[in-house]
Amino acid sequence: MASFFSFYDFAREIVDGTPIQVNNLIPTGLHGHGWEPNASVTRDIIEADAFLHVGPGFQPWADRAIQTLKDDDVNTQLINARAGVELVDLAATLDREEEGVGEQQGKDPHFWLDPQRAKKSVDNIADGFAELAPEQESALRDNAETYKSDILERIGQDFQAIFDASERDAVQLAAHNAFQYWGVRYGAQMEPLVTNLAASGNVKPSDIAEAKKFIEENDIKYIANGVFESRKPAKQLLAETQVKGYFPVTPYAGVREDWVENNWGYEEVAYNINGPTLEVVLGNKTPEEAGPEGWADEWMNFE
Repeated sequence: MASFFSFYDFAREIVDGTPIQVNNLIPTGLHGHGWEPNASVTRDIIEADAFLHVGPGFQPWADRAIQTLKDDDVNTQLINARAGVELVDLAATLDREEEGVGEQQGKDPHFWLDPQRAKKSVDNIADGFAELAPEQESALRDNAETYKSDILERIGQDFQAIFDASERDAVQLAAHNAFQYWGVRYGAQMEPLVTNLAASGNVKPSDIAEAKKFIEENDIKYIANGVFESRKPAKQLLAETQVKGYFPVTPYAGVREDWVENNWGYEEVAYNINGPTLEVVLGNKTPEEAGPEGWADEWMNFE
């Protein structure tokens, strides 16, 4: 059982060709950070051979489930995708009442947006599954190495090329504070509208005012809006600033029904959602030039 979409997707790539089955606990259409499940999810975790989670402090419900496993001496194996990953400090814009993860709760948990850091989580997952099914260790580790070298490395290089090609270094996000790892890795300012770490954060008038100022100062024409977040703030900025349109972005935290039908994972979301939007908001391409055919018609100012 996996507590978060990105690591569920990594896991299913790692177990490909083996008898191991992986399930995603987050329902389709919901964001993995801020969701609260019912008691049946804890039962599913207890009955599973392993529970793949994002580390302490990120998903309170997962922390509670893990504590239940320990208190009841349940032998479900725990696999921490975040173990050993170097986290960055929280952005200075973070809500003062918000806590991060790690030592003194001062770290940003969204490390998987950086493909280089995501590689460590792939290793952690492979290690956990190899311990669970040692007879499959060779296949698991081969799959993990292939995914890191063929997929994550390529995504990292392609995203680096997008940022390198741009004369801009500032992006306005009508989204929560989940995208700082792109800024750290690729050298850009990723300005969130909502300073909360979870997608459930409310937008205050002061947030809109700061966004308007940032948009004007940086001559921003296009902004990014979280796929699983409210469109209302983006529409307000569209109406009250020089912004011409908003486009989709996601921290790989959930999937839509059509993405499930098309078997999209981290790679497909990178190339069909996040990559094209970055090309537009960074000014590398017009909306019509970005993405696959018909992308702009589907996603510009999406509902």
